[in-house]
Amino acid sequence: MSFFSMTKTLIKSIFHGPYTVKYPLEKKESFPASRGRIEINIQDCIFCGLCARRCPTGAINIEKAESRWSINRLRCIQCSYCSEVCPKKCLKMSNNYTAPSFENVEDEYCNARVPDNKENNRNIAGAC
Repeated sequence: MSFFSMTKTLIKSIFHGPYTVKYPLEKKESFPASRGRIEINIQDCIFCGLCARRCPTGAINIEKAESRWSINRLRCIQCSYCSEVCPKKCLKMSNNYTAPSFENVEDEYCNARVPDNKENNRNIAGAC
């Protein structure tokens, strides 16, 4: 009897095809509620440091004097604690994943706002 049940499973597996996705060639769809990576809207950041203090792995570094915000992507565990504690809600969790790499990836953002020119402040902040 067990031979027939095994044969049924074998035939079903042959005609079904692969159950996995060939990752580098085909991207798997991401679900809306999945946690992928932290993104920041640097124009709204006030560099208070709450996200860095709340991060359990210490992946976020803030230098308030230079207005720099950086995250070590290899250390980040996508727990979303930093986005929950942010008072300006400039951090958010996107469902896009960080690309795989062999090196330590650290994204660094700096605030390039000019304090005396309030009209252009929103348009010139960006990545360092």
